[in-house]
Amino acid sequence: MTELTSELVSELKARIRAGRAKVGVVGLGYVGLPLSLTFARAGFTVLGFDIDPAKITRLAAGGSYLKHIPAEAVLAQTASGRFSATTDFSRVRELDAILICVPTPLTPAREPDLSYIVGTGESLWPHLRRGQLVVLESTSYPGTTDECLRPILEKSGLRAGVDFYLAFSPEREDPGNAHFETAQIPKVVGGHTPACLEVAAALYGAAIASVVPVSSTRAAEMTKLLENIYRSVNIALVNELKMLCHRMGMNIFEIIDAAATKPSGFNPSFRGPGWAATASPSTPST
Repeated sequence: MTELTSELVSELKARIRAGRAKVGVVGLGYVGLPLSLTFARAGFTVLGFDIDPAKITRLAAGGSYLKHIPAEAVLAQTASGRFSATTDFSRVRELDAILICVPTPLTPAREPDLSYIVGTGESLWPHLRRGQLVVLESTSYPGTTDECLRPILEKSGLRAGVDFYLAFSPEREDPGNAHFETAQIPKVVGGHTPACLEVAAALYGAAIASVVPVSSTRAAEMTKLLENIYRSVNIALVNELKMLCHRMGMNIFEIIDAAATKPSGFNPSFRGPGWAATASPSTPST
């Protein structure tokens, strides 16, 4: 495989450094909308895509449909001209980078539902052009970027790592967390090829405080699974201990606070319904 030429890599990186690269974000939910605003605040022109016309209308009016994203934050970027949104995927051709932030729920059989990723890929490939960067951010199993998304995008006749850049960078949003905004959360990035990683890291590095490169898209996908599994296992443990403490007349929060004073080997987790055994099969995995 012959990678994209160093001239193309340098050209796109130069556009990124100058803030002239145009960024598209597909899926304007709790991941995509904050990411769009983050790139707009960093000085980039951002075009958001969503299949819900009501969201597009609300955003065009400078409004927000997410509780943790104030309308003022949207209005500031729409008024500046740096952020707009559309349902028209033919406008993908205008962009230098496309970031995919669509849901990945579970099926009733509790298997990964990749229909949103597949649908996005089908909407993108007719409009892809040489030299663009495509990054998947949706949580999924290792191999999704290469085995699911890449073949769809290559229906365009363009090849990943040869004609366009392809990468995976898992979303790490914690909606409503006042301590960490999108721009402050380190971004793990894995590329289909070294050139893909180089360009993707340059893009995120222009808007995010810290970028953590890894060896492949699979490594980046597995990183997100480890983060989610770690969280789910520890919340499930605390859920069980909470019931035990209740039966024994103890306060689980007192126990957690006391354990958290240990300087190493323990990170506090708290009970919550999101990881209960009776959780709905449709609960999003992101």
